[in-house]
Amino acid sequence: MGTIPLLYQTEGIPLKDKKIHMHFFIGGSDWYVAEYDQEDIFFGFAILNNDYQMAEWGYVSFSELKSIKFHGLEIDCEPNWKVKRAVEIQKICKAQGWRYVKA
Repeated sequence: MGTIPLLYQTEGIPLKDKKIHMHFFIGGSDWYVAEYDQEDIFFGFAILNNDYQMAEWGYVSFSELKSIKFHGLEIDCEPNWKVKRAVEIQKICKAQGWRYVKA
């Protein structure tokens, strides 16, 4: 997690161009990480329970993510995730109403 920008470090970058460094998921929920405070707080985009209308940019605690369980499963981090811009992620584009740009 050392290469993820610090919180507020990418504040001047448009949301579409923010680089997403990690992807956590469980069931129909996804968390895309753009910044990290190097302690416990991530900033990024969350889609909970496939609810694209209520999906939003915001903050989430890493310890809170690790505590989530769904039907006995724990949250997972996509192991082969490659850093990409938010506009290059179909689920974020769908939620934001953006035109998807293939990476």
